[in-house]
Amino acid sequence: MTNLEKYINAFVESLEVAAEDVPALKYGESDQWDSVGHMSLIAALEDAFDIMVDMDDIIDLSSFEKGKEILAKYDVEI
Repeated sequence: MTNLEKYINAFVESLEVAAEDVPALKYGESDQWDSVGHMSLIAALEDAFDIMVDMDDIIDLSSFEKGKEILAKYDVEI
């Protein structure tokens, strides 16, 4: 599984959304990506990439695209 597939899968499993909907997701703009879904997503990303996400990055993760930028800080290339 590629890093992109792992990344998309983290959204699909934690937010229970269709894979084709993932790239357009933004925090707070869907019922699934609320505060509880956000923490579930963070946990899924940490598990998928074996990282620990810093609190500032947890707060900054606001969209699918922003998540790619944040993961790059942890040497995860999407």
